[in-house]
Amino acid sequence: MLETIGLGPVDEDIYNALVRRSRATVPELIADTRTAEAVVRRSLGLIVELGLATRIDGRPAQYVAVSPDSGLEAILRQREGALHEVRSHVRTLMEMYRAGARFNHPGELVEVVSGREEVNHRWVEMQQNTRVEMRGFDRPPYAAPQAHSESNPVELDLLKRGVKYRVIYDRTVLELPGWLEDVSRGIRHGEQARIASDLPMKLGISDDRLAIIPLLRTGDDAVTASYLVHPSPLLDALVALFDLAWERSVPVRLGMTAAEGEEGEDAALSDDEVRLLTLLAAGATDKAASRALGWSERTVQRHVMKLSQRVGAQTRFQLAMEATRRDWI
Repeated sequence: MLETIGLGPVDEDIYNALVRRSRATVPELIADTRTAEAVVRRSLGLIVELGLATRIDGRPAQYVAVSPDSGLEAILRQREGALHEVRSHVRTLMEMYRAGARFNHPGELVEVVSGREEVNHRWVEMQQNTRVEMRGFDRPPYAAPQAHSESNPVELDLLKRGVKYRVIYDRTVLELPGWLEDVSRGIRHGEQARIASDLPMKLGISDDRLAIIPLLRTGDDAVTASYLVHPSPLLDALVALFDLAWERSVPVRLGMTAAEGEEGEDAALSDDEVRLLTLLAAGATDKAASRALGWSERTVQRHVMKLSQRVGAQTRFQLAMEATRRDWI
């Protein structure tokens, strides 16, 4: 239990015996712990050095335990201060590392990964090593055979641990089976999602440390190779590209509703209506919206007409603008 502050199992047994007595001599602690005299004296020296006990000279000398709440708390505060200094130093070291890595070995700044399994492995590994935030562009095709029919278990685990996920989805994903349910699940766990048209590539960025760009050719239906981009001006450019696309994309607020308890025009929307408005604002066609929602195209058109009449919109663009103004999406 106390190994983290420097006390081994034997030291801890001797310390516990001293605490039980509050003050004790070496012979008493030898008898209590059935430990050799040399070991007891060494442990007591360590305990005194840590500030957990004091030594009173005499014949025989006595050792008095310091109140554990104050003694142990003082050690913990000292260790926390030291850890804070280490964390600060890590940031300094990382700045030095990035500055050196950018130019010392330019041939190593971009790494090529080949093979579907290896691409998946490096993608999972990159996520698991993320400490603050994952950012990404998401569009077909996918290296993982299940695509959006299943949630990304690594993402859900990291979201629970406090890692942020910001993902921009290309509009083409709206027609994928299971996409709506998958993204809704991610949003419930904390993912921030947006939709944009014509994303230039698939992209994942781990903190500001590493990026992955799947290598795709026209007609490819699976990801079998990727670039890994290490700290460099190229990585800085990818981060800037993501930030620009994020500002210009449409927020996804699936499962959110307008204020409850209101009546008339401002009455709460259903979850399906919020989903439909989000899809329309992202530019989804009736066909894409029907696939995403599991409706017929006629049902989509009927809901669009109903919502348009509700807000007095003449076009879908006006409907999307009014929904945004009312903070529905």
